[in-house]
Amino acid sequence: MNIITTIDESIYSLINNFMSTTVTGVSIFVSYLGSAITLITISILCLLVLKNKRDAKFITINLIIVFVLNRILKFIIARPRPQKLQIVPERGYSFPSGHAMISMGFYGFIIYLIYKNVKDKKIKYPLIALLSILILLIGLSRIYLGVHYATDVIGGFIIAILYLILFIKFIYNAKLK
Repeated sequence: MNIITTIDESIYSLINNFMSTTVTGVSIFVSYLGSAITLITISILCLLVLKNKRDAKFITINLIIVFVLNRILKFIIARPRPQKLQIVPERGYSFPSGHAMISMGFYGFIIYLIYKNVKDKKIKYPLIALLSILILLIGLSRIYLGVHYATDVIGGFIIAILYLILFIKFIYNAKLK
C-alpha cells in the first residue's frame, strides 16, 4: 500500500468513527457553506455592501480565478472519486477537492483582508479564527460525506495557500502603472 492510500484510509477510518445522523446533517450544512451558490452569493453581497469597492471586486476576481484553476487541475489530474460511501451525490473528478481549494482561496483571502483592514482586535481575531475553523470543517465535511479522499482535501488546501500567496503578491498588491 502506498503512502497516499494509507493517509486516505487512515483519515477516512478516523472520521468514520463519528458517523451519526447529527454529524451527517452538520456536514451537509457545512459543506454547503463551501458550495458555489454560497460563495457566489457572498461575493455578490460584498460587491453590494462593502464600502471598499476595490476589495469587493478583488473578492470576486479571486473567486473566479481559484474556481477556474480548480477546474483545470481536476481535468488534468482526473482522479476518480471514492466509491465506498457517498452520502451525497457528486459528479466530476476528485482531486483537488473543489470545496476545500475554493473555500481556502475564498475565505482565506477574506481572512487576509480582515487581518489587513480590521483594527479592533476583539473583532479581528475572532473573525479570523471562525473563518479558519470554517475552512477546516468544510474540508473535513467532504471526507465525511464520502465524496473526497483526505489527500484531495489536503492537496486542495495546499494548492489554495500557494495560489493565495501568488494572488495577493502579484495581483491584489500589484502596483498599477
